[in-house]
Amino acid sequence: MIGDVVLTESAIQQGVAKVADVLNRQYQSAVVITVVPGGILFTADLVRKLTFGIEMDYISCPHTPGDRQNQSAIVYHQTIPVTNRDVILIDDAIESGGTMQRLVAHLQTFSPKSLAVATLFVKPGRVEIPVKQYYAYEMENDDLLVGYGLPWQNKQRNLPFVAKLAK
Repeated sequence: MIGDVVLTESAIQQGVAKVADVLNRQYQSAVVITVVPGGILFTADLVRKLTFGIEMDYISCPHTPGDRQNQSAIVYHQTIPVTNRDVILIDDAIESGGTMQRLVAHLQTFSPKSLAVATLFVKPGRVEIPVKQYYAYEMENDDLLVGYGLPWQNKQRNLPFVAKLAK
């Protein structure tokens, strides 16, 4: 089921550091909103490298990897006010981008001062998302990947690396 490793544990940590370095130069403070459950691992690694003040919240929108037409309900309780605040939406990856596009549009209705997305990697076939995106890697193709938050049939999220799914 697990194929070739695409990002090793070391490459993941280098990617986390790369994204953190850019964010640390851009922000004085921010509300960090994690896309759960996929973004939990990247968020945990990333926020420990941030040198500016953060407050944390979460958002969820269940989906099937690669689904550009996701219409699942968005769950966001806004426990931290985001109006007129810098907001960073964190997930493991932007794959097709359909879900991220919906999450960004939803958060924009709360009138943040700025909204950006931070992920470990993006895939080339993703849709346009109209906010600043911070990421460490751009994948060469749209292969289905598992590990480090990315599931297949709700499993494999806990792998410490990212690998191709071998069916």
